Amino acid sequence: MGQLRRVFGVSTPVRVTAIASLAPLEELEADPFLVDSRSQHAMCARWAAERGYVVARELLVGGVRFDHGALWDGVRPGVDVFVAPSLRVLRRALSSVEEFTAECARRGVRVETVGRAEPSYDAQMKARVHRRLSMPTAGYDGR
Repeated sequence: MGQLRRVFGVSTPVRVTAIASLAPLEELEADPFLVDSRSQHAMCARWAAERGYVVARELLVGGVRFDHGALWDGVRPGVDVFVAPSLRVLRRALSSVEEFTAECARRGVRVETVGRAEPSYDAQMKARVHRRLSMPTAGYDGR
């Protein structure tokens, strides 16, 4: 069973908002992990599962301000955690990591990074990411 926190006298699972960076497909060759949001979210999901947390939301953002409503929609102090694969991803996803972490501290919400090594991408993996991102309306699921 997942880890629970007591909020207002009720046991509530720790909820995770997974943050992935929004990077254009043109950057695939130079920095495939920043383009591969699916792998970023999967890394965050593994991190959450290892702790018994529940992924409540997956955000895909690029250069968003720390006070943007999409970040804070439904976030509860003491229950919710923001997680990103790395500080590098957070720097791409947010306009200011420092302002975001300060706002999280002010609101009583933790910010974590997974801190694991990024996957190495060979030509085949890059091709799968390219197909998935370039053909989303054709029903291609990325496998």
